[in-house]
Amino acid sequence: MTSGQKAPQATFCNRTSSKSRAFCAWVESAVGRLSADEVRPQAAFSRKLDANMGTDTRSLTTKSRPVEPPPPRAPDWAAELLVAFESGASGQFILYGNVRDRLAVGDHLVDVERYIQEELLFSFGVIFCYDLGNGLTVERGGERLGQWVPTAMRSLPHQPLEAVRFVSRYARYLANLHAVGRGDDVRVAVIIRGADQLLPADGTGFEHGSLTSLVREWGAGTPFTQLPFASLLIADNLTDLEPLIVFAPQSSRVRIPLPSVFELEAALRLLQKRFPQTIPVGTDLASLAAAMSGVSVSTLEQLTKVRAYDNQVLQTDDFAALKKEMVEHDAPGLVEFVESRHTLEDYHGQEALKEWLRQDVTLWRENDLKALPMGYLLCGPIGTGKTFLVECLAGEAGVPVLKLKNFREKWVGSSEGNLEKIFRLIRALGRCIVFIDEADQTLGRRDSGTGDSGLSGRLYSMIAQEMSDTANRGKVMWVLASSRPDLIEADLKRPGRIDLKVPILPTTTRTASRDLIAALARRYELLISPEEMQQLEPLLPTLLTPGAAEALIVKAYRVVRTQAVAATAALKQCLQGYQNPVAEDVLEKQMRIAVREATDLSFVPEALRHLATQAKPERSSRDATEPDTGA
Repeated sequence: MTSGQKAPQATFCNRTSSKSRAFCAWVESAVGRLSADEVRPQAAFSRKLDANMGTDTRSLTTKSRPVEPPPPRAPDWAAELLVAFESGASGQFILYGNVRDRLAVGDHLVDVERYIQEELLFSFGVIFCYDLGNGLTVERGGERLGQWVPTAMRSLPHQPLEAVRFVSRYARYLANLHAVGRGDDVRVAVIIRGADQLLPADGTGFEHGSLTSLVREWGAGTPFTQLPFASLLIADNLTDLEPLIVFAPQSSRVRIPLPSVFELEAALRLLQKRFPQTIPVGTDLASLAAAMSGVSVSTLEQLTKVRAYDNQVLQTDDFAALKKEMVEHDAPGLVEFVESRHTLEDYHGQEALKEWLRQDVTLWRENDLKALPMGYLLCGPIGTGKTFLVECLAGEAGVPVLKLKNFREKWVGSSEGNLEKIFRLIRALGRCIVFIDEADQTLGRRDSGTGDSGLSGRLYSMIAQEMSDTANRGKVMWVLASSRPDLIEADLKRPGRIDLKVPILPTTTRTASRDLIAALARRYELLISPEEMQQLEPLLPTLLTPGAAEALIVKAYRVVRTQAVAATAALKQCLQGYQNPVAEDVLEKQMRIAVREATDLSFVPEALRHLATQAKPERSSRDATEPDTGA
């Protein structure tokens, strides 16, 4: 481009409505008027905007400049907000998720609210902010308020209802000026911090109803839709906010996710300048950012400061412990961080399944994610070692495992909020395994009647939606375990959510029982030779589960320690009169259910494949309502 040429202008800025003109000013303030002689520093938001328009304003100059790393582009959520405002689809935005994080802008890390004010709302003449602690404040444009009411800045309201009414009256004042031809198209924005505290999901009473009505009016009522007026409501969890606001047709819900690898790398570059002893020059920032995918910028900054204080270098290994600490801190009692020292070598039997899982681990490590299943369903009788198999898989893959605990609460909206928090943590961990034990009880049902006011149905819907998100393939692997998979909703087990259903079954031969008991005896340091085990084989039961076998070995170990007899004699003593701890009819029923659920009969021992073709027994009403305990 020559020096006599002007930078191309955004085609969508040639609008005549007041809202479109407001947006054009917003765009122009971000992009700036560029020429070959002078390049105005651009906000991060403008680069994302230019990318959307197909224009790269960074190329609009012939002046040579030092080569520097490119500044961070605007996050995708900012572009989403831009499109909704520019198109006129919405003037009200609900921002939720990672709303308390920081972003790299220029040479500084700034919080989300400051980024919104200084970058996205750069050209707005008046910006109000409100939270319950500080009341209503004017962040920009106080002199304009003085033109309306000279004493307005000295008596800003603190109570919620009066504060919202104050903003509404000011907007109506501007509308009246427009009506008589005296308006100057001043752009007004209001930011509500902690909107879920101002308008909680379980709010009741006159004031709550009045607030809801007025805030809804900001998005759809006159004169707000005819003015360059934007309202932004900030909440941690969407489910904690008044549903009439959340699901209003005029509201745009904008989720702020955890930072991408690109954004983490930009933050690392800034921190490297401040703490060169902690992030030395020459550090592969791209690899470091990839290793800490799922960590917030605020957490990264905090860890870097601690390492700098201790004169330590930031290491990739720091983030494994950091993610565990983050989970335990952010979701106490909701999830359990499972640490495993076992691998698939420690799991006895199921060779076909172990080979399949090892292939999954190889694909995972090679970042070939297309062939990985979205989830597994491990089904089989109680005591067959489904939980232990998950621990072994976690140790083999070297990824964190989250086990869902009881996230249901008695307070309205709390259970949904807890589940939303869990999902946010799952996304934060990047690659992880989510384990749901006793899934037939934990996941709930689509329709559980009227006893819980529809809670089970809402939770079920949230889990089903999260499990079917194909963007998580190869990142989040769902593993469900149940002894009664027939009680899990059919569409929750469909391909796309659960791609592989594997039966975990008891031993079918005395030889298999012998090998299982021998492996457990070695773990308990019971010295029984292969020859002695061979002699005991006729006494060994079939249909032996790992749980029952371990109980048998523990009993033998106790006899050795208390009666001072040899291990072989102790085991023989325990086998005499042995009775399976699970009733035969219950065991057979659970095996039949598991075999019929199997995705592939190659995972089923030859001796039990006939169960797949036998008629399924009728379920009693108790079976349908009271699942067996244990998984």
